[in-house]
Amino acid sequence: MNARLLALYGLKWHPFSSELPIEALYIPPRVEQFLWRIEQAQIREGGFAMIHGEPGTGKSVVLRLLAER
Repeated sequence: MNARLLALYGLKWHPFSSELPIEALYIPPRVEQFLWRIEQAQIREGGFAMIHGEPGTGKSVVLRLLAER
């Protein structure tokens, strides 16, 4: 997507790019709670967490957010 088209719609980044920066993502409260639980419990005590769901529901994005933190 070219810069002119992005400017036309007031966008900074291509909204469907897989390289969308973390700061451009909306983090719903439910995902924020999940990330907090993983940070507080799983990292200190160890263990596993499973992220599952239908295709296109944001599983990869949640993993990117978790990796960033």
